[in-house]
Amino acid sequence: MAAITAGLVKELRDKTGAGMMDCKKALVETDGDIEAAVDFLRKNGLAAAAKKSGRVASEGLVGVGTNGKAGAVVEINAETDFVARNQDFQDFVTAVANIMLEKECSMEEATNAPFPGTERTVGEQLTHNIATIGENMSMRRGETLSVDEGCVVSYVHNALSGGLGKIGVLVALESSGDAAALEALGKQIAMHVAAARPESLSIDDIAPEALERERSVLVDQAKASGKPDNIIEKMVEGRLRKYYEEVVLMEQAFVIDTDLKVSKVIENASNDVGAPVKLTGFVRFELGEGIEKSEADFAAEVAATLNT
Repeated sequence: MAAITAGLVKELRDKTGAGMMDCKKALVETDGDIEAAVDFLRKNGLAAAAKKSGRVASEGLVGVGTNGKAGAVVEINAETDFVARNQDFQDFVTAVANIMLEKECSMEEATNAPFPGTERTVGEQLTHNIATIGENMSMRRGETLSVDEGCVVSYVHNALSGGLGKIGVLVALESSGDAAALEALGKQIAMHVAAARPESLSIDDIAPEALERERSVLVDQAKASGKPDNIIEKMVEGRLRKYYEEVVLMEQAFVIDTDLKVSKVIENASNDVGAPVKLTGFVRFELGEGIEKSEADFAAEVAATLNT
C-alpha cells in the first residue's frame, strides 16, 4: 500500500478542486495513483473536470519563427521572469527557433548546431548563458511544421517582442490559392488555437488511451443514473460528442464565429482563397505548461536573485 502523504493529497486537490477528505479517500482507493484518483473523483461526481493542464509555474519564453512554408516553435525555460526581459536570453530563444526553422530539425539536433556569431554549439551557448546570466536554464521542447504548397502561420499571444511571448502557435494550411487570403485565415485559426487549447487536429488523432479513459469515466457516470443499457449507450455517445467539441480542433466552435465549427470555416475558406484548403497541423506551446514549480516565499526568491 502506497503512503498517502499530505503532499499527494494536496496535489490531487489542486488538480480537481475536490475536498481534502475526498481526495484522501480517492488516493486510498487507488493506492496512491494520482490519475486513477482523478477518475475516481469524477466517477463519484466530486471533481469538476477531466483533467487539468497543470500549473504554469516555470519561467522563460516561447519563441516562434516562420519563412512562409515552414515554421518552428520552441520553449526555453529559466528560473525567474526577470530573465525573460534579458536581451541575451531573448536573442538566444530567437536564435534557437530560427535554427530549427532553417534546418527543420528537432531540438536535440539543434543543440549540436553552431550558434550564430560564436564558435560554440547551441548547447555550449546555453551553458555560457547560464554562467553569465546567473540562472539555470533548459531547452525544454521544440517542434516544426511545413507544407509543400500553402503556408505555415504563427501567432504569439501577448508578445513580449517580435516572435517571443508566453503562448506560441503554429498552423499549417495546404492550398494553391491566394497567399494573402490563406495567411489571413491561418492567423485567425492560430488565434483560435491559442484561446481554445485543442489537443488534437481530428477525432482520429486522439490518443487511443485518452479516448478509452474518457469513455470509461462517461460509462460509469451514465450507469450511476440507473438507466437501462441502451439508454446508457446513447448517453455516452452524446457526451463523447461533447468531449470531441472540447478537445478536437476541427470539432470546436470557431472563436470568431461560434455558429461555425472550425472544419466548416476551413471548408468555406476555399471561396475566398480560390482553391481547396486543408488544415494539416498545428502546434501550441504555453510557457511552463505541465511543470510544477516548488513553492517558495517570494521575498526570499527576490533576495536570492539579488544576492547571486
